[in-house]
Amino acid sequence: MKTCTVGYDRRHGGPYDRGSADSYYRRPFNPHYFKGDTYSTDKVSMEEMSVEEIVAYTKGYNDNEKEGNFKDWG
Repeated sequence: MKTCTVGYDRRHGGPYDRGSADSYYRRPFNPHYFKGDTYSTDKVSMEEMSVEEIVAYTKGYNDNEKEGNFKDWG
């Protein structure tokens, strides 16, 4: 199970989730999230995000980077 500091919303499609997913799939750091479920609801870009949402995305990305939990494409 992924590390998550208490207080971060782990909702599928939320900022923390999207950060950890981008790291997992080795996508570049690109803060964003979805208003509801991933890819089936409106995407919120970094320009529209609050500081707290960007921090949550960054935390998710960095937590996964530290864990080294990456997709095995082989």
